[in-house]
Amino acid sequence: MDIFSVITLIGGLAFFLYGMHVMSSGLERMAGGKLEHALKRMTSNPLKSLALGAGITVAVQSSSAVTVMLVGLVNSGLMNIAQTPGVIMGSNIGTTLTAWLLSLVGLETDNVWLKLLKPENFSLILAMVGAVLIMMSKKPRRRDIGSILVGFAVLMYGMKFMSSAVSPLADMPEFASLLTAFRNPLLGVLVGALFTGIIQSSAASVGILQALALTGNISYGMAIPIIMGQNIGTCVTALISSIGVKRNAKKVAAIHVSFNLIGTVFFLALFYGLDALVHFSFTDMPIGAFEIAVVHSIFNVATTVLLLPFSKQLVRIANLVIRDKKGEEELPAKRLDERLLATPSVAVGESNAMTVDMMKTAHRTLLQALGLIEHYDEKTAEEILEEENRLDACEDELGTYLVRLASNKLSAEDSMLVSKMLHTIGDFERLGDHAVNLLCSVRELQEKKLSFSPAAQEDLALLSSALTEILALTAEAYEKNDAEIAARVEPLEQTIDRLVERIKDKHVARLQNGECTIQLGFILADLLNNFERISDHCSNIAVSVIEIKHNTFDTHQYLNRVKYGSREFTVQFEEYCEKYGLK
Repeated sequence: MDIFSVITLIGGLAFFLYGMHVMSSGLERMAGGKLEHALKRMTSNPLKSLALGAGITVAVQSSSAVTVMLVGLVNSGLMNIAQTPGVIMGSNIGTTLTAWLLSLVGLETDNVWLKLLKPENFSLILAMVGAVLIMMSKKPRRRDIGSILVGFAVLMYGMKFMSSAVSPLADMPEFASLLTAFRNPLLGVLVGALFTGIIQSSAASVGILQALALTGNISYGMAIPIIMGQNIGTCVTALISSIGVKRNAKKVAAIHVSFNLIGTVFFLALFYGLDALVHFSFTDMPIGAFEIAVVHSIFNVATTVLLLPFSKQLVRIANLVIRDKKGEEELPAKRLDERLLATPSVAVGESNAMTVDMMKTAHRTLLQALGLIEHYDEKTAEEILEEENRLDACEDELGTYLVRLASNKLSAEDSMLVSKMLHTIGDFERLGDHAVNLLCSVRELQEKKLSFSPAAQEDLALLSSALTEILALTAEAYEKNDAEIAARVEPLEQTIDRLVERIKDKHVARLQNGECTIQLGFILADLLNNFERISDHCSNIAVSVIEIKHNTFDTHQYLNRVKYGSREFTVQFEEYCEKYGLK
């Protein structure tokens, strides 16, 4: 073995890690919002959490990424610590899929059909198909499939390079003598943990072990402790991600470490205890890549079966290791945790959930403000001011987070959703501002002990009814992402504009007849201007919902198209005009 073999080994590892990254990124983009939806359905049911953990790990091809995701979700308050043990156990099972795929490298057979399963015989074909999809297809989903195929091919050839690089070791007596040290199980566990911790990929460390196994010099007795140690080493990523987070999030990493440590100690003691009694005949036999995949899976499944009934006890261990300090309250959870950016589809889902909450807050605040016109209440007024401050903070946090999120590689669906949020969060914040403006106008009436004439009150009540309807339509359209409901907003917005103009004309007539004062006229003008601006923002939000279906955000083009030449718009506009007495 010379310097070129070392270079090949390092290059093979680089290919492996890069292929894993490309493949997992493509899988995640294809999964899109499904990952976030799955996490939303998370319950305290251990079996359900186990299945979801395994499924998500298969989707992103990284148990470390899933654990980091859990740290972020617990840190942001979206999950509680009791939900995480099952997910962590499931992720350990899900990550064994990679070892099974890599075991195909060592497949030896004369059967033509089985030979087709060898990576060197089909990976290049997959790479060609993937490259064609990436370069020729216009559909993002097909390009993602292409990325997955190319990533898989690169990963497999990385494994092949590592195998060919270490093959000369089979004939080196120095290597054989070095391996005798690994007959000490504790050293095997330590080496497996350290190496996996350094490269932060249990899949890669298992792959290297499988490559070494192809030399025929690795025995079952050497491999089993190393495999157990590799499961401990994969906790390093979670430990790093827990730096600087709240104590509950640190407990996720503690659960991950304790799960793997307890499993390793128990099964290591069980295996060598039984070996001392019955003397297993296979301990000194060479182990192959396939057998390593089997041992890897058996260990993770057996550890899960052993510890799943004790999920609550794992949480208690984490509580003992990471103690809550008496008399010290943790800072409020920051919902958009930066760690979620490592899994963009989940970050998009949580951003959307926060945007929907922002929309609901703006809707609720405006309804409270409209209610103050008829009946003023100081407590409600204070709530409006507090909610408006919340909307300001949400817009700042979401805007910054979404800009960072948009720089990631997203699926087409997630990319459009981010665009929609960036286009609408400003409107939601402005709706909160208009609620405060309405409050200020009503307060002025209260402080100056003024009141509108019965005719003006009747006009405002009708306009408030129309505004309540357009707010409800907008909120429903945005939350359901329903373009049909959104299409009803613009005709109603035009109706509200007509109502505002008619109320202004009637007010001028009352002024001329001496039935109203100029002072009341100023307050009425402020109210009407805010009503009109509120409906304008509703129109902007509805247009964003509609335009996302057409993969474009040209508001003026859409509005011109529906106002001039859309029969559906005309019919709905006439219906609203009749409903609100404009005919």
